[in-house]
Amino acid sequence: MSSFAKGTAMGEVRVRSGRQARQAERAQKGAGVGRPYIVRNIPTYDVLSEENLLRIEAAADRVLAETGIEFRDDPVALDHWKRAGARVEGLLVRFEPGMLREILKSAPASFVQHARNPANSVEIGGRSVVFAPAYGSPFVMDLDRGRRFGTIEDFRNFIRLAQSSPNFHHSGGTICEPTDVAVNKRHLDMVLSHIELSDRPFMGSVTAEERSEDSIEMSRILFGAEFVDRNCVILGNVNVNSPLVWDGTMTRSLRAYARANQAAVVVPFILGGAMGPVTNAGGIVQSLAETMAGCALTQLERKGAPVIFGNFLSSMSLRSGSPTFGTPEPAIGSQVIGQLARRLNLPLRCAGNFTTSKLPDGQAMMEGTMSMLAAIHCGANFILHSAGFLDGLLSMSYEKFMLDADLCGALHAYLDGIRIDDDQLAVDAFAEVGPGNHFFGCSHTMRHYETAFWDSELSDNEPFEKWEAAGSSDAASRANRSWKKRLAEYEAPALDEAVREALQDFVARKKAGVADAWY
Repeated sequence: MSSFAKGTAMGEVRVRSGRQARQAERAQKGAGVGRPYIVRNIPTYDVLSEENLLRIEAAADRVLAETGIEFRDDPVALDHWKRAGARVEGLLVRFEPGMLREILKSAPASFVQHARNPANSVEIGGRSVVFAPAYGSPFVMDLDRGRRFGTIEDFRNFIRLAQSSPNFHHSGGTICEPTDVAVNKRHLDMVLSHIELSDRPFMGSVTAEERSEDSIEMSRILFGAEFVDRNCVILGNVNVNSPLVWDGTMTRSLRAYARANQAAVVVPFILGGAMGPVTNAGGIVQSLAETMAGCALTQLERKGAPVIFGNFLSSMSLRSGSPTFGTPEPAIGSQVIGQLARRLNLPLRCAGNFTTSKLPDGQAMMEGTMSMLAAIHCGANFILHSAGFLDGLLSMSYEKFMLDADLCGALHAYLDGIRIDDDQLAVDAFAEVGPGNHFFGCSHTMRHYETAFWDSELSDNEPFEKWEAAGSSDAASRANRSWKKRLAEYEAPALDEAVREALQDFVARKKAGVADAWY
């Protein structure tokens, strides 16, 4: 159990537990949270015409054919491209129009990522939507101790918080960097923590080919080697070194996942005006070109391997050079990326809960909601960075995590859309109530009152006087109490002891075989 839980104001927890339990029950019934993943019942939002989509695709084809993409420090990748018919000159690879699209036809349009608890396996692709926590922050922060480097205990705490929330579907990956563990060994502790503390799907390491292979090998210990060879059980999130460079660290890891029939999430990270054009359309062209090349490489490594078409468009302050997140241009750009991914018939990872705010405040929620709604409307299937993202991804916030989890709960109901049937149309209720009367006690309301509306865990809906008398707490303060309570009540899901011992032995042997590296 986390040490944070020991300082929780348990008196207040006891007073509020009955109300909170009822809220949680009503929220789960009303929004359908707690399901393994969401099946979208609202349409995607398509912003560009067929003519303009064709223009973007033609521009990407020109970039691929005329400028090309460099593949550095990975001779195997270059050999793959030569055999596939690309023009390879040193490290530079050029592709004829249509070549990558043809290669990508072997990639599955959707696939299942299996969890160790089969009830929590997720479908990625089609109409499915999967929420996963934020990824990659070196710092963590909370209202009690401020901003600091992340530790393995912080990492484990965020897994516990995600596992105990019905609003997520995935354990995520590097939720924060555990900087108190050696760089060359921390991937072992991270994957082991995901397996021991969560029974949902998870992600592995990509920071070196050997670390990717270690992550996959631990999955084989958990699921069995034959099962892993036939099924996806782990994801690896790989990034392009934009503009137009794939470095060997990423392509070797990408190929390791594909070789094992596991899914690479292929993601350019394009800051408009720095690592890509300042114009939105130009950034989309670059993103399409870079992502298609990475996704196609997985198919050359192993035809039919699952892969996720990823995207991370972002803007920047052209006055200061600072990155900006949660801004409108990348949000609308995500809608276009969604259209392009669907034309390729590939699962999509896009957008997330992005912000440059340094606190879990109004700016954080405004920027995060704009970006998160872009992910929802563009048709993203796997939404990484769903919770905790603060400070331009430099910090993982405990309070922001809880506030974002609440938003994810609301988005379950939003994505469910509106059901139309005789009961929902409520004609009989109008007849029972009649003109000028209220619906509070009618039979239709009584049948639905526990499930009609999503019920926030953290919002305060009390009258002003009651809120003031209770201490006038803001959302961040309520979130602070909530994460402490969650950690205090967390229980790890059962794990077969023989599997646990085999995993711990693997980790111990791998660590003992190499000296610590802190580079």
